[in-house]
Amino acid sequence: MTELLRQAIAQIEKLLPDQQDAIAARLLAEVQDEQNWENRFAATTDAQWDQMAAMVREEIASGETVPLDTVFPPQK
Repeated sequence: MTELLRQAIAQIEKLLPDQQDAIAARLLAEVQDEQNWENRFAATTDAQWDQMAAMVREEIASGETVPLDTVFPPQK
């Protein structure tokens, strides 16, 4: 267990039981979500990656995208 996680747990232990349970439920959901993403990512075939890349190229070529700097302007 990392030091940061130890610190977080120490702070959570100071909360009321219902607050602890609420945080625990969110953490467990986050862990499950991360596992689901890892499984789906690992199961993606080369053909699927190729298809996604082709779709992105098509969207770029047809002007369906905007530059990233438009959505997230550079910080000055």
